[in-house]
Amino acid sequence: MLKEIHEQPQALEETILGRVDGITGQVRFDELENFSLETVERVIITACGTACHAGMIGKYLMEHLAKVPVEVEYASEFRYRQPLLNEKTLVLCISQSGETADTLAAARLAKEKHARVLSICNSMGTSLTRIADRTLYTRAGIEIGVASTKAFSCQLAVLFLLSLYMAQQRKTEEYESILSHVQSLLVLPRQMNELLKISDQIHELARQYYLYHDFLYLGRGVCYPLALEGALKLKEISYLHAEGLSAGEMKHGPIALIEPDVISVVLLGRGITGVKTLANIEEIKARKGKVIAISHPENLDAIPPVEKLLVIPETSEFLAPLLLIIPLQLFAYYVALEKGSDVDQPRNLAKSVTVE
Repeated sequence: MLKEIHEQPQALEETILGRVDGITGQVRFDELENFSLETVERVIITACGTACHAGMIGKYLMEHLAKVPVEVEYASEFRYRQPLLNEKTLVLCISQSGETADTLAAARLAKEKHARVLSICNSMGTSLTRIADRTLYTRAGIEIGVASTKAFSCQLAVLFLLSLYMAQQRKTEEYESILSHVQSLLVLPRQMNELLKISDQIHELARQYYLYHDFLYLGRGVCYPLALEGALKLKEISYLHAEGLSAGEMKHGPIALIEPDVISVVLLGRGITGVKTLANIEEIKARKGKVIAISHPENLDAIPPVEKLLVIPETSEFLAPLLLIIPLQLFAYYVALEKGSDVDQPRNLAKSVTVE
């Protein structure tokens, strides 16, 4: 797993390669030739686990950039209802392995309902790629660790590129805006490498907190799905109770959980949602809770005192998740390591869930 975390900058470069022009800002997918997305009226993203968290972030990207309505649903739920689909509905199925049973069933159902099916997959020649009308490959390389890391980052990158591609086709973003997004994406591998240099800091943080039993992960906007993913990583490999929450929902019940032995990992992205999340830190500290904050540089002057503050490099609001995820993955890894867990083959889990 640690090797695959450190492979993310290279995997991201491979995923981007040939799909963007840093001078013109043009985004292209050879896989989508003669597969126009201009007439799409609605997108449904369906997936399981980590892939679904990527899809939830993709919803923000597509709605903001391509201005198309997007729904996200667990494939295990989607497959057992009667969704209202037609030929102007794009069903986007995401699976690292391409063999996830529920996602395959969701793709088949979408085809039966005459929707167009596009898949995002890391494995060629799999069942999902054969069902889908077209497939966008993530090029993450072989991922052995059960807890997905580099595949998740590459899924986010493909979703970001797809959102820009749709914005080009649908003319919903100005040329200058798309160019700016592309240029920000191109420097991300270097920024990831810089961020990975704080591994020792995160290892020390894990040594401080691995004996605690309850963790809350909080975020808003694109950071909410990231909170879910951070909590999932800790659960998967350390077997600790961890819960991902929308920071805006804390006052609607979860704040009752705050006490000195509960660790809150607070994600502060760029923009208004990051600013709003600052209030959650104040509320947690007022109740003697402990806070680990991972923040975009924009928020630094306003962050109240916390137990630990980690800062990502400067980037855009929608690319911040690709940097914020790295400290979350490393923290989960080092906590599991300190606990003596089998990081690469955690109990009760399989890399690919091929049965219901």
